[in-house]
Amino acid sequence: MLRRQAFKFRIEPTGEQQCKLHQFAGACRFVFNKALALQQANREAGGKFIAYVTMARQLTAWRNGEETPWLKEAPVHPLQHALKDLDRAYQNFFAKRADFPRFKKRGQHDSFRYPDPKQIKLDQGNRRIFLPKLGWLRYRHSQPVLGTLKNATVSLSAGHWYVSIQTEREVASPLHASPLAVGIDLGVVRFATLWDGHKETVLEPLGSFARHQQRLARAQRQMARKDKFGRNWLKARARVRRIHRQIVNARHDYLHKASHAISKSHALVCVEDLQVSHMSRSAKGSAEQPGRNIRQKAALNRSILDQGWGEFRRQLDYKVQWAGGWLVAVPPRHTSQQCPECGHIHSGNRQTQSSFLCVACGHSENADRVAARNIRERGLKTLEGQDHARFACEVSGAVMPPAAGTHRGESALVGRTR
Repeated sequence: MLRRQAFKFRIEPTGEQQCKLHQFAGACRFVFNKALALQQANREAGGKFIAYVTMARQLTAWRNGEETPWLKEAPVHPLQHALKDLDRAYQNFFAKRADFPRFKKRGQHDSFRYPDPKQIKLDQGNRRIFLPKLGWLRYRHSQPVLGTLKNATVSLSAGHWYVSIQTEREVASPLHASPLAVGIDLGVVRFATLWDGHKETVLEPLGSFARHQQRLARAQRQMARKDKFGRNWLKARARVRRIHRQIVNARHDYLHKASHAISKSHALVCVEDLQVSHMSRSAKGSAEQPGRNIRQKAALNRSILDQGWGEFRRQLDYKVQWAGGWLVAVPPRHTSQQCPECGHIHSGNRQTQSSFLCVACGHSENADRVAARNIRERGLKTLEGQDHARFACEVSGAVMPPAAGTHRGESALVGRTR
């Protein structure tokens, strides 16, 4: 099995290297914005979309022109990759996978990538990496880098520079040691409720944003009182970004530990195919049709995003596959309103946020556990309906892979190598 994996480290550049890092990130941002402006002007003039190859010729003219000769000081491959990023953004827009590309702002997601592995040298023994026009940079070697180096991405976050080294290597296809299948119901009061057919496991929410919300609000108020772009304002902005970074680090640490434990202990993981972006959409509405319960919906959206459901699903995707298991995404419709005993579906079955009482058979249980049971059963039926001969229940043996040709859109198995 081919495994692609990224190893991220914090780098420790010198003063000169730090200036170059800001310069190179700014050059890539300038090329991206200039190409986007050219695309928009071409579209308004009635022209067709400019492909990457044609745009790359424009980059050569910009580097050799009199207006922007400083682009020559930056390495050419990261500049070309900025154009590839814009081309990919347009392709995602055309395929209706993303919104229209937007201009990049200074200080927001500053990064650039070296796509050619021949130009990158990694010296793990001395904890340093060589990047074109930057030289050797020290980095904090927290884990060994395994596999063949493919590319390196340099990014800025909360005042610190990081390098993400992507590698590729062949590994043996693993066989999962556990035969258990589990259903996972995600929520706000409970982060996750797990049911494996025998027992219930509850993961309490971390609430990393809620923990730092008052401290973050105070820092933001202090920043608002400063003169914009002044020295004190820059210090206050750095303080706000550090708090945001602490929130993100705490959330990712919790999600990584939870997803790792689930992938190691269960061969089949069944989750809901939730559209988090739609669930957390604002309820303000428009001037003609204003929304209702805006404050309550905003608080719910904040809680949903604080849990990190999308990131949790992404981590489960590759960790379950790396452990030799399978991930099944099932439709989320009526998972908390369907009785697990008689199968009756009714909106009155769920009395409150935590209680479930079937109006048909009288079965009473925790609502989150009911949802986890239904998710698990739907996942098992998804596999069983695809191929009876290849499917084996978790009681009799390991879960077998489904028939070929299934994909995420049909609530089938999900497995990606990252």
